[in-house]
Amino acid sequence: MFTTYSPDAPVELDPVVRWRLAQLVRAGYDPCDAVVLSKRDDVDLHVATRLLASGCPPETALRILV
Repeated sequence: MFTTYSPDAPVELDPVVRWRLAQLVRAGYDPCDAVVLSKRDDVDLHVATRLLASGCPPETALRILV
């Protein structure tokens, strides 16, 4: 028996990852990009949010961070 993936299915996230995700979306990242960033231990949340606050476009910030 196979389980199919549905993009609409709820995903269980660690509470810290969920908090980081909310902070990144609030800062201005696209939700899909925020999911990627929130799960990475090597991405500093303060640096990620400061990049956008200082006027860096989200696409550029994502390339810098990953």
